[in-house]
Amino acid sequence: MNFGQKSSRSRNRRVSNVRQRRQQHLLDVKVRSRRATQHRIRRAMGVLCRGFLIAALCGAAYAGVREGARRLLFENSDFQIKTIELQTDGTLQREQVLKAVDLHEGENIFKVNLARVHDSIQRLPQTDEVQVVRKLPGEIDIHVVERKPVAWITSEKEISDPFASDAAFLVDARGILMKQKKLLPEYLGLPLILGCSSESLEAGKAVESPEAKTALELLSLSERSFLQMRFQIREIDISKKYCLLVTDKNRARVTLGFNDLQTQLRRLEQFLVYCDDSKQELGTVNLLVQRNIPVTFAEAPAAIINDTIAPAVEPRIMKAIPVAAPEKTAAPAPKSRAGSTPFIRANPRQRQKTD
Repeated sequence: MNFGQKSSRSRNRRVSNVRQRRQQHLLDVKVRSRRATQHRIRRAMGVLCRGFLIAALCGAAYAGVREGARRLLFENSDFQIKTIELQTDGTLQREQVLKAVDLHEGENIFKVNLARVHDSIQRLPQTDEVQVVRKLPGEIDIHVVERKPVAWITSEKEISDPFASDAAFLVDARGILMKQKKLLPEYLGLPLILGCSSESLEAGKAVESPEAKTALELLSLSERSFLQMRFQIREIDISKKYCLLVTDKNRARVTLGFNDLQTQLRRLEQFLVYCDDSKQELGTVNLLVQRNIPVTFAEAPAAIINDTIAPAVEPRIMKAIPVAAPEKTAAPAPKSRAGSTPFIRANPRQRQKTD
């Protein structure tokens, strides 16, 4: 009985000891890690090959599309520019615009960078808004809205002819300076802003001085009120730096401050209404003063014109009147040779009428 138990125990006893089992476990772990590494390498190589294949296919497709576009579009004579249509509402010339954008007929229409053309035209001093459209197969349309000048501006204090002066620039309502190559007749009647010496004037730039900006604001406000018909501005002198000296078409001189132009213009309207009611002409008025505004009146233009056209026959001689006039004795009337009727000498003008 004991012998059988011993034999069964000997059969159930492990052949390897603890040390051998540990070494066997380590060998098994090493084999598994090598297999996992080889599997990851094979998987990475597969992903890399697939990526390389996809990149090669994309490159070949890009090259094919580019070659096809070059042959069908960029080198196709059907897509050459045949017409360049330019529409403008001002004085910009066709040659001036095409030279600024370096655009010529015969070029491929797909090689034209519309954004570059737009920016080049927008940089012109006369341009306010621009639109560039590509029409297939061979037409480029350019529509330009030019700046509308509202006045002349110069750094000089006096100028006789803005057309002939190099120091005079046209300026729009936003303050952008312009130098037109072709001057229109209506530019001659624009108001003149004098004495802008606080900054350098250059075509294409905007005025920065507060005096010039206030003068442009005054022009804008005067066009939207009663003053547009009654008080038409001809000159604005900003050389004083603290006020605006405004002269209208009737040579009336108005002094305004830089602040609260609307209130000052309302007071000016009241003076003009009073002048119309009293049939007088405004000479000078100083609106810088809040109360007791100094104002003078000038002679009516009709009286000056009448005196110029039909002057008096004899000049008027102003004599001093004595305080106590001497007594005058009545002189006897002269008698004619017959002694019956007096002789009256006729006025030369009356003699001409009777003759």
